[in-house]
Amino acid sequence: MQPLYKSCYPLDHRCYDDYNLTEDILMEHAAMGMAEYIKEHFPQNSSVLIVCGVGNNGADGIVLARLLQGAYRVKLCLPFGVRSVMAEVQLERVQFLDVAFIDELEEADIIVDAILGAGLSRELDEKTRKLIVEMEAFNGFKIACDVPTGIDLDGNPLPMAFFANVTLTMGALKESLFTDMAKEYVGEVICVDLGLSHEKYTQGFETDIHLLEQSDMRLPSRWRANTHKGSFGHLAVVAGEKEGAGIMAALSALRFGVGLVTVIGELMTPLPLELMNDMDLPHNTTAIALGMGVHDFEMEVVEEVLASDLPVVLDAGIFSQEIILEFLEQKDREIVLTPHPKEFVALWNMTIDTPLNIAILQANRFDKVREFCDLFPQVTLLLKGANMIVAQHDQLFVNPHGSAKLSKGGSGDVLSGLIASLLAQGVSALEAGIQGSLALTAGAAAYEGGSYAMLPTDLIAEIANLESSIQKRSPICPNTIPQ
Repeated sequence: MQPLYKSCYPLDHRCYDDYNLTEDILMEHAAMGMAEYIKEHFPQNSSVLIVCGVGNNGADGIVLARLLQGAYRVKLCLPFGVRSVMAEVQLERVQFLDVAFIDELEEADIIVDAILGAGLSRELDEKTRKLIVEMEAFNGFKIACDVPTGIDLDGNPLPMAFFANVTLTMGALKESLFTDMAKEYVGEVICVDLGLSHEKYTQGFETDIHLLEQSDMRLPSRWRANTHKGSFGHLAVVAGEKEGAGIMAALSALRFGVGLVTVIGELMTPLPLELMNDMDLPHNTTAIALGMGVHDFEMEVVEEVLASDLPVVLDAGIFSQEIILEFLEQKDREIVLTPHPKEFVALWNMTIDTPLNIAILQANRFDKVREFCDLFPQVTLLLKGANMIVAQHDQLFVNPHGSAKLSKGGSGDVLSGLIASLLAQGVSALEAGIQGSLALTAGAAAYEGGSYAMLPTDLIAEIANLESSIQKRSPICPNTIPQ
């Protein structure tokens, strides 16, 4: 788990004020990190095109040119000249070497974007846009210095951005690199240290948002010997008109460790033999899942779910129904909401006076999640998207491991089943949301078929094999459910 920061400028200035490091030292280490990446991945004598802007991001690129010259064929382009003090200093230094300065961009094995970095607050001008288009037309491997040019402080392209294969970001990870809007541009994100350890660089700077890593995943592994099916909870999944959604969630839950799963409702679809069916909540239910495939929220069982104090996952159609407001009034209940953006907008517009649409949400996902969770601190929200956000009260966690494999009907039902399974096994709502999301993306990553081919059933099968494919770690469910 890694901290994310809106801006790293305060962290840089602490280096100057408290650690007696200079801007020059930090810049040298930023460029060294980029140079080390290039040396590790590309043979000597490869050609490197470095396109620099007028400020300190451009200065980083100039230092990189100095560090690579001789071992690599460096071409340095300064289409706007230089303006910052450090850029002028670095330009003076590099001129003592035989670096090739070019006025027109040329194809190269490696293309480095050092035009604009973090903190962009205005739209790109026409010249910069043309540069980006020209750089992207080249076949070389593309590296962004700190942040791809065009991505603003909120993680949105203004109005376009450089498509990088890898972004080498400086000092600490930025929020802007992990928005849905930025995901297409940043490629792999790697953090470069700036002359001191990452721990020391970030020490003392608290943040409310963290990036989830696959190493954070904890599975509901069974390590105790003296157990029975009731030891691992009983999940009730309310099925609706689209029965397949509820059945898919139920199968996902059973695969993820819950001891018993009952599908609630009068079904037309024959159930797999491992699932049970009932019209009411079983007396030993330990968690509930509601919303998947349900259109009629006037069913008697829905009132039964509302009257219960059991942990519950709410999904899909319920976010456009007024009954959701009654769930949000429950202060002492473990509740997980799992909307996609359209559903979240419907929920927002029922609960908050400020109007919201999908475009505004997607451009401000972190801020809108913070606002919602400030108003409803007792619930756990999982906002689906290219990078899922799991949040509760003043804590946000970003799962960046999703892929287009998951863009298929049923993936959300599998996710709801995973989370509900953990709730039924006694895991807290926030932890269930985090671990369910990580298991979902790990299962998708493990699928070896075509990127277009994965079915929800394939995803469930991959999740079932996660324990054997990862190094054993402490289980998420160290204790069994009290009987």
